[in-house]
Amino acid sequence: MMVRSKSTEIAIMGIMTALVCVGTLLIKIPIPQTKGYINIGDSMIFFSALCFGFRVGGFAGGIGSALADLIGGYPNWAPFTLIIKGIEGILVGKLAKRNKIFALAVGGSEMILGYFLVELFVYGYGAAIAELPGNIFQAVFGMILALLLYKAVGKILKNE
Repeated sequence: MMVRSKSTEIAIMGIMTALVCVGTLLIKIPIPQTKGYINIGDSMIFFSALCFGFRVGGFAGGIGSALADLIGGYPNWAPFTLIIKGIEGILVGKLAKRNKIFALAVGGSEMILGYFLVELFVYGYGAAIAELPGNIFQAVFGMILALLLYKAVGKILKNE
């Protein structure tokens, strides 16, 4: 990754935050037990972190996902999402230099565990278990989509 000016990094953060937000709002599959939803925003968090590192991944993941919760009618989730998805982007961005698959697995696992713990505390064991398969699907699908996108544009970004 090339060294970027502060203004370029801020612009990239804004663009990737918008992509995370749109990706999260694009497809929403509701989970009635927790009043949450399955989405494809994780793919954009992963993609942001793989392409631009932990600062962009963390910012875009936390802010973009929390904005999607606020805009999409899930404001009760926004504070939790801000933290969980922000950490997800940071982890992927920090670990991706060593091994991209491992980084995505760690980030996806953190998201799954983070929401499971919140759901356990807020809604109880039954609801937390009910959302677990959806969160696993969301993480795995996000990993696959992010890797495909990264493979498609990664060479261009390395040559900028």
